Amino acid sequence: MIKEFDQKLDLVKQQNIIETLKDLQAFLGDTPLKIAVCIKAVPDTETKIQIAQDKKNIDFTGVRFIVSPYDEFAIEEALKLKEKHGGETTVISVGEGEATDILRDALARGIDSAVHVNDPDFASLDPLSTAKVLAAVIKDNGYDLVLCGQQGVGGDNNQVPAMLAELLDWPQVMLTVKAEIENSSFKVEREIEGAHETVEGSLPCVFSTQKGLNEPRYPSIKGVMAARKKEIVIKDANALGLKGQVSGQLAKLKVKEIALPPSRPQGRVLEGDVDSQVKKLVELLRTEAQVI
Repeated sequence: MIKEFDQKLDLVKQQNIIETLKDLQAFLGDTPLKIAVCIKAVPDTETKIQIAQDKKNIDFTGVRFIVSPYDEFAIEEALKLKEKHGGETTVISVGEGEATDILRDALARGIDSAVHVNDPDFASLDPLSTAKVLAAVIKDNGYDLVLCGQQGVGGDNNQVPAMLAELLDWPQVMLTVKAEIENSSFKVEREIEGAHETVEGSLPCVFSTQKGLNEPRYPSIKGVMAARKKEIVIKDANALGLKGQVSGQLAKLKVKEIALPPSRPQGRVLEGDVDSQVKKLVELLRTEAQVI
């Protein structure tokens, strides 16, 4: 009993020290940030996509997975904010074995820790289900900021960041192209149609990142070697308290069928002088393309 009491006392002392350090940094004008970065494994953009036999997904045979390009901006912004303010960064990904490599990639770039959410129930999740899983990982863990790429290429739903913010009951700023944080306040520039909009608010918050926010760094050799030694925390449905509550079977949105786009017809060269070419082009636009 005495040993247990001493352990609890040590834990209280550690927590008090952490809080004191945070108060000191806040007094000095630079509050450390606890940042979560949500990333997705997607097929390499150079991959030649083939449809699986069930026509509900792609054939993953021989497919190389990479970090979704928009998520790279989220990783880089987390690293920049940590370099400026201090704190800690965690990268989170929902998926099967393909998620391991991209989590290692993020660690190699400088992210401190990684969480791999992997459970058979979490196969074929829709955006809302994915947001619920991410919210379960993030809530009650003291994060000040969550960064997500604006969308995962492939699905291109552009829904998870906003849904995640709603489930956390946090403010959200989508399509971020510039971010400034001072203590618990932020000033963010976001992209809107034909212009940029400035948004100010208080943390915690969810930002989705857009091209132009930063220039993502590449992993260094030293970073790659260090990443191999770092532990990746694995969480399943039971650990998150989601068993029987979230699964691909319970998802509201289901894929009925996917197909490759039709092949483009071969181009046509119009012969003759300019006048005859123009007349022929107009005729084709009316009769074949039917756009005029």
